[in-house]
Amino acid sequence: MDMKVILMTMGVSFLLAVILGPLFIPLLRRLKFGQEIRTDGPQSHLKKKGTPTMGGIIIMLALTLAFLKFSDKTMDFWVLITASLGFGLIGFLDDYIKIAFKRSLGLTAGQKLVGQLLFSIILCVQLYSMDHSTFVAVPGTSWGLDFGWFYYLFVIIILFGTSNAVNFTDGVDGLLAGSSALAFGAYALIAMHVTAHESAVFSAAMIGAVLGFLVFNAHPAKVFMGDTGSLGIGGGLAAVAILTKTELLLVVIGGVFVLEMLSVILQVGSFKLRGKRIFKMSPIHHHFELSGWSEWRVVTVFWFVGLVFASLGLLLHRGL
Repeated sequence: MDMKVILMTMGVSFLLAVILGPLFIPLLRRLKFGQEIRTDGPQSHLKKKGTPTMGGIIIMLALTLAFLKFSDKTMDFWVLITASLGFGLIGFLDDYIKIAFKRSLGLTAGQKLVGQLLFSIILCVQLYSMDHSTFVAVPGTSWGLDFGWFYYLFVIIILFGTSNAVNFTDGVDGLLAGSSALAFGAYALIAMHVTAHESAVFSAAMIGAVLGFLVFNAHPAKVFMGDTGSLGIGGGLAAVAILTKTELLLVVIGGVFVLEMLSVILQVGSFKLRGKRIFKMSPIHHHFELSGWSEWRVVTVFWFVGLVFASLGLLLHRGL
């Protein structure tokens, strides 16, 4: 696979995001698309109230334009577009409701569930039509199992789990942008290795888009991506894992996202069963904030952990 195409895709996507930022951020501010802050969260976050959100539009737009330019428009292309823009649309509606009604919660859990299920089913139909393999390999081994029809239920679980885990990670300036760039970096290399051209180009486009967005999202953030960005990133990451046939490896490469989701599950479960909380606040990045860590320290440590997980994922893939 041509490394030049991958680098050009990444560069164009990055430049598009950097150009779109100064255009969209003032517009979002004029439209009063400001973030509502949870009153039960870290007190240091209250000063962020009113910071423009829905910046995920910048990511999705830069990603799509670069992907359109350098992709081959195969069925893989449509799977990736369905996952990223479909889940991004759900996030957009969620963000808009938050802003329109001036509240910290947008779509109800049921409404999100229906939207995610709809696009997951569309994606499953696409996979079936392209005769996508239902075999699932165990990372680092020669073992695997053909899931048959249960594979499509597995795909839905991957899409739900990944998009929501990535969404939980978006809570500190720059945390998700940097973490997702590392995860997609690993997947770009894997996609190139297995000659999954569209997945490699898509991953490169996403890396450029989130790094370009990070220019404006690093602490102190001038704009937040909102669910528009986080759900779109999560859907795209799940789709790349599915298309490269590394579904289980996603648990390792996306280790930071898994830890964030587990912290929420453990926190809720512990409180309901024992009436006690395990963490000062979940997702776990807030626990460290409330323990006295600065935002920048939380972000850099989590980025490092993300780098470790991405590297481990590549080593496991090499073992396959």
